[in-house]
Amino acid sequence: MSEIGTSSFVVVANRLPVDRVISPDGSAHWRRSPGGLVTALAPVMRAYDGAWVGWTGSPDDAPEPFSTSDMDLIAVPLSAEEIALYYEGFSNATLWPLYHDVIVPPEYHREWWDAYRQVNERFAAAAAEVADQNAVVFVQDYQLQLVPQILRSMRPDLKIGFFLHIPFPPSELFAQVPWRRQILEGLLGADLVGFQRDGAAANFEALAEQFTGATLVDDHLVLDDGRKVLARAFPISIEVDEVTRLAEDPEVQARAATIREEVGSPKHILLGVDRLDYTKGISHRLKAFGELLGDGTVTPEDAVLLQVATPSRERVEAYQTLRDEVELQVGRINGDYGRIGKPAVHYLYSSYERAELVALLRAADVMVVTPLRDGMNLVAKEYVTARTDLRGTLVLSEFAGAADELGDGAMLVNPHDIDGLKRTLIKAMRVDDAEAAHRMKLLREHVISHDIDRWAQDFLTVLRAA
Repeated sequence: MSEIGTSSFVVVANRLPVDRVISPDGSAHWRRSPGGLVTALAPVMRAYDGAWVGWTGSPDDAPEPFSTSDMDLIAVPLSAEEIALYYEGFSNATLWPLYHDVIVPPEYHREWWDAYRQVNERFAAAAAEVADQNAVVFVQDYQLQLVPQILRSMRPDLKIGFFLHIPFPPSELFAQVPWRRQILEGLLGADLVGFQRDGAAANFEALAEQFTGATLVDDHLVLDDGRKVLARAFPISIEVDEVTRLAEDPEVQARAATIREEVGSPKHILLGVDRLDYTKGISHRLKAFGELLGDGTVTPEDAVLLQVATPSRERVEAYQTLRDEVELQVGRINGDYGRIGKPAVHYLYSSYERAELVALLRAADVMVVTPLRDGMNLVAKEYVTARTDLRGTLVLSEFAGAADELGDGAMLVNPHDIDGLKRTLIKAMRVDDAEAAHRMKLLREHVISHDIDRWAQDFLTVLRAA
């Protein structure tokens, strides 16, 4: 650690913001991962000689600390067993389903919890070693909820912030966790705990009062030792400039036109872009679209659904089952309603480069974002940003965090209400150009003025003042 010194601004996240790339000659180098978080924090990293603590993504991989142009990178090693217990187990088979409260029941295993606690201790120790005196430490997401308290016990001089990127559940759900008090106390180690929605912050405050010694006084949680913790909503956003630049690229616009031709030049393209996850409501939108075809409201010449499903957690059984179910649904719809060379649903199980994604967004007449529960959903904001032409309509689940901000311009739906979803899809396809442009203008004004840079600045400003 001494080779790269210490830092006055430290980010702690499950993953490092780089991927190892193997060149044709067999040599390896690191490439910055795509994503708004690292882009937003890069200027802060440069200004404060920042460090990022995280896992490389590979088992038993612990390169020595190294530097990029923006930051120092500190790798935290995880064994294959720890990945199975801490990451695939407690993080994604206990916390993820519990916090999202959909379909898959959470599992509670003591060995998963033990691994989660041990890995959180390792992350905290790495952060404590690299942080300057009185440094700011910014901890990210549900995999590392114990880090704030552990880090505070090691380094009480630090200013600690935590941000949860996914929903935070109410008492009747969170109370199920055998280690509920430990998780809450872990989060209370932070000076500032950030959430996507006001309701999540309120849930946390109520649970902290219920299960710890904290008391809510004047918008702060006051702990037994007198220390104050602030819980607030900071809705995350996207890198608007990057999406806008791509959307206005002539090659991207030409690719959007080609995509329309490739799917048969229908009157309307409905688009879904999601990680293949049971929280995203993919089956619900397929059911609604299939019923519209079945009752003759639309034909494949009128509308096609283009569904991009990015591979996710492929080793987890629930995700393998979901993939089988979605592909079976797609096959049935196309078997019943497709034509030779004209499938009703174009299903793509793949990841895409940013330019191709923006081309898809430009090609879509209706963006269908129907998660059953989502902390934010940044694809909705990317669609709005990509529509510099003020065309297209956003259909958005009221259970996405984005609905709090985009409700004035989007058409909000309850994805569990299949009839209501069908009506909204038809409304979105039949909306006149003037109304569509007015809605999109409202959406764009908000997203452009509330980008990822503003999110980072708002959070860090409140943290430093906490």
